[in-house]
Amino acid sequence: MSLREKALAVLVILCLAAVAGCLSFPESQSAGEGKAEYSTGGWAPSATPAPSYRGDTATGATSSTATDTKIIRTGSLSLEVPKVIPVVDTIAGIATANGGYLSSSNIYTVQGERRSATLTIRVPAGNFDATLSAIAATGKVLSQNVQQTDVTEEYVDLSARKKALSDQMEQYRRLLTKAEKVEEILKVQVEIERVQVELDRLQGRLTYLDSRIDLATLTVSLQEPEPVGGETGFSFVSAVNEGIAGFLGMIAALIILVFTLLPLVILAIIVYAVYRWYRKRKGGAVTAPAAGPQLT
Repeated sequence: MSLREKALAVLVILCLAAVAGCLSFPESQSAGEGKAEYSTGGWAPSATPAPSYRGDTATGATSSTATDTKIIRTGSLSLEVPKVIPVVDTIAGIATANGGYLSSSNIYTVQGERRSATLTIRVPAGNFDATLSAIAATGKVLSQNVQQTDVTEEYVDLSARKKALSDQMEQYRRLLTKAEKVEEILKVQVEIERVQVELDRLQGRLTYLDSRIDLATLTVSLQEPEPVGGETGFSFVSAVNEGIAGFLGMIAALIILVFTLLPLVILAIIVYAVYRWYRKRKGGAVTAPAAGPQLT
């Protein structure tokens, strides 16, 4: 074999060795992933990092979660209506017809028979505008306000944190099945409880946001118009009641005045009695006749 052929053979062998090394390296690296390492001092989780997340993008999050806009719609409407009670029933019917419901209703009596009310309506976000227009048509609009709050960033952040914690929970559960010592089991259970509490908190917040996003909130204030000539006219019964109330108020004021001045009156009487007693005693001592010789 010539020198040239030997060099060519060596070059082919080196190329084959390099290719074999490249093919075997990923296998040896992946063989160690996902395993739990235990030592005499306790346990250690797998070297595989937990899914990371940021405020606007998250590893493992679906594209729809990152792109869907999450909007909370709220509004307030103030109306003047002829009669409050019938309009309350009408508004409840409008909410039901648009797939919502009357969340709360408070009716007040302002003066006499004049009433006002505050209603809270929850309707699907898609029917919010139609519901607002229908309710506004039931009376005279005094004020109207609509707000839209974008919670997309918070929603995506919470979803990413929930996914990261779910992955950690699965990892801890795998470690729990492989733990052999009581100390190792207790440590893993503590971590599982911690992650579960955080997962429950995040899920509660997400559920609340879903409710606010899916159902818009509309607060409606109703009031009846003020009667012509003022709230109320002259009432003989009201005049008598006010007179009796004034008389009783005056009697109460006199009683308070008497009991307030009573200690001063008693003190004045005591001082005056002492003064009279002192004057009588001194006067008697001055006017008493002096003893002298008697003539026979």
